[in-house]
Amino acid sequence: MNINVGDVIQMKKSHPCGCNTFTVKRIGMDFKICCNGCGHEVMLPRKTVEKSIKKIITTSGENK
Repeated sequence: MNINVGDVIQMKKSHPCGCNTFTVKRIGMDFKICCNGCGHEVMLPRKTVEKSIKKIITTSGENK
């Protein structure tokens, strides 16, 4: 899965605030994602995030 910092992703389950879109802040062994609804930042293992992504809404435009 090709995910970069700055991408907006839609998750299968929503955050308790009701929003299910998140912005990727950091990638590596853990992902740091920020809720687009309330701004809460969450760190999750890579495996969990990749498994729960529904789709990538926008990309940051970084081509490597």
